[in-house]
Amino acid sequence: MVVPSPMIRTKKTKAVGIPTIDLSMERSELREQVVKACEEYGFFKVVNHGVPKEVITRMEEEGAEFFAKPTSEKLQAGPATPFGYGCRNIGPNGDMGNLEYLLLHTNPVCISERSKTIANNPTKFSCALNDYIGAAKELVCEIVELVAEGLWVPDKFSLSNLIKDVQGDSLLRINHYPPLNPKINDNNNNNIGFGEHSDPQILTILWSNDVGGLQISTHDGLWIPVPPDPNEFFVMVGDVFQVLTNGRFRSVRHRALTNTMKTRMSMMYFAAPPLNWWIEPLPKMVTAQNPSVYKPFTWAQYKKAAYSLKLGDSRLDLFKVQHQQHDSS
Repeated sequence: MVVPSPMIRTKKTKAVGIPTIDLSMERSELREQVVKACEEYGFFKVVNHGVPKEVITRMEEEGAEFFAKPTSEKLQAGPATPFGYGCRNIGPNGDMGNLEYLLLHTNPVCISERSKTIANNPTKFSCALNDYIGAAKELVCEIVELVAEGLWVPDKFSLSNLIKDVQGDSLLRINHYPPLNPKINDNNNNNIGFGEHSDPQILTILWSNDVGGLQISTHDGLWIPVPPDPNEFFVMVGDVFQVLTNGRFRSVRHRALTNTMKTRMSMMYFAAPPLNWWIEPLPKMVTAQNPSVYKPFTWAQYKKAAYSLKLGDSRLDLFKVQHQQHDSS
């Protein structure tokens, strides 16, 4: 278990080119690039993704309209337990950030009910949300199918079918980071909007406006600032994908810093399987020379573990196989 320090890690950042993948390129090269980016960074930007600009804009406008409301009205959509409106509190274990957010299940019935407490025009909000979720889900499925092809998984639809499952547990989160007074932020590194963590799901599709703040950590612990691009999407490998590939991919640790001048808003689609789905390395990823690193567990079990730990903890350590070697006398 990694015990998080109470202070934010202060290792220096470095300027590195974020992998950018053109989804319109020839498929054999495309799947190789996607697998390489997942291996090296667990993170990449996609261009020519095919999501209509108006789908993004409508969702952005709905989010901005909600966060512009008076606090008393926003609170009617909360508290986030875990779904609904939250402010500063991240999860049930005392983690805090300089942000407010909406966390929503992607089930259309849940969206319809939640929209009544979020929007003045619930139908307009839920339509924009469902269109955005549909586009993000399609993009995730395309990417996981490319990965399956690139890893030579026999059934390339095995992962995308999980995400499309009507019992799927995918979520949408909209984060809103108001600008903070720099005089207040001089102490205790409290310009952290959302602390260091990895996402527990399979893949995350992230969009943000034109304000920077997202940083990812390389495998050797250096932080890379990610230049914002409101026209494109970023893709992040989650913990479940790390297990499925038996550690060949590693979930990317990331954090968000606040801006002292401008408001930042980001939207994350977290692609997850059904709660009762068993998670273990794909058979293709396990050999005699490379045995399974992880014990089988359900998505529900993993979610329970994630909620029992602090944001920065390494949840996967709880599910690693403890290989007993040299036991024979």
